[in-house]
Amino acid sequence: MAKIGRNERCPCGSGKKYKICCARRPVAQPRPATPEEQLKVSLMDAVQRTSRAAAAKKASITELGVFVLYSTAAGNGWLFEVTQSDCVQLARDGEILAAPINENLETIEVEWSHIFRVVDKQMVLTSYQDRSEEVLADCPVKEVSASIRRIARKIPSDMLDKIHLDKEQVR
Repeated sequence: MAKIGRNERCPCGSGKKYKICCARRPVAQPRPATPEEQLKVSLMDAVQRTSRAAAAKKASITELGVFVLYSTAAGNGWLFEVTQSDCVQLARDGEILAAPINENLETIEVEWSHIFRVVDKQMVLTSYQDRSEEVLADCPVKEVSASIRRIARKIPSDMLDKIHLDKEQVR
């Protein structure tokens, strides 16, 4: 888009010089997003970035609020929720999986598939579905653990009640 000179005719078609017409109008500023809206946008953006990185088989790790997201060179991607040790897979062997995230104006709901814990420097997952356990062989455990510790130190205990809501509270 070309820059309009101050003394050129205004592009709005008024016939006046730009400096007299539209140059004086204030530029409308968009309404700033609320913190909840920012988190929703940021979470979905982070999920998409992590999924794309996994599909491209690029290693990455992201901290966002109470979440840690990572992708590996093997093409796997995961979303971890620090306060309740929940997680869900975002990509498998370079294939992006559907993110089980439902949003509305007040909440973000994630259908978690596993609980995670670190045992002997390995990331161990327990499936919600059948309680089976597996070890994430390609998980950057050291980096994820460091992220989890940083996030856990930032969250006051009284804030946890506001982060997690029972389904009855949402309805």
